[in-house]
Amino acid sequence: MRFVVQRHQARSLHFDFRLEKDGVFKSWAVPKGIPESVGPRHLAIQVPDHALEFGGFEGVIPKGEYGAGSIELWDHGTYELHEWRDDQIIFTLAGDRLKGTYNLIRFRHGGDREWLIFKRRVPPNQSGPK
Repeated sequence: MRFVVQRHQARSLHFDFRLEKDGVFKSWAVPKGIPESVGPRHLAIQVPDHALEFGGFEGVIPKGEYGAGSIELWDHGTYELHEWRDDQIIFTLAGDRLKGTYNLIRFRHGGDREWLIFKRRVPPNQSGPK
């Protein structure tokens, strides 16, 4: 399955993180970008699904339209899904920039759309340091 990260300069700069699932891209807006190292946890706000055709889009969405602003393809590749639940998604990215295992977890103190994304130390099928 595919993933895409688009750098989106709309009202404010953010990164659109998209995972292919069920014939669409499940999508999150990540204001601080996808963490590239273990430690940081970034807010990821779930947004409506996007058509798979939108995954390669780069260009400008005109003023007055939803998502108006410039979009550039920041990273893309494939991902291996380990777990997809209502409150947690675990996956391994194999992109040009992003590599490794990540978690998306529903943010307990946020609304229905608020998640946290972070990079894991080890894949879920391996034990960590003892």
